[in-house]
Amino acid sequence: MRKLLFGRPMLVLAALCAAVTLAPAHAGPPPATQAEVVSARVVQVDAGRGIVTLRHERIKSIDMGAMTMPFTVKDPAMLKPLKAGDKVRFSVELQDDEPVITRIRATR
Repeated sequence: MRKLLFGRPMLVLAALCAAVTLAPAHAGPPPATQAEVVSARVVQVDAGRGIVTLRHERIKSIDMGAMTMPFTVKDPAMLKPLKAGDKVRFSVELQDDEPVITRIRATR
């Protein structure tokens, strides 16, 4: 009887030690992923309101199909070099459930 009582706590202690040993060594945030870059064509630019209308391809990162739509940009200064008809590459993220362009540049 004494062996049975002594054996059980040792088994629990051994299981706890194994769980701690097998736990992940890092407790920080997961590594940052690179933002998706999407191709599009500029339809309209409203730099004063910080909005650009794009005809874009599918955006996998936010589960959006290809379409033409207006986007708000994080920094309206990004729109200064753009004009209707330009081909662009851009990155977008959801902010308060709305897509916001965080980077955009014209391509050749």
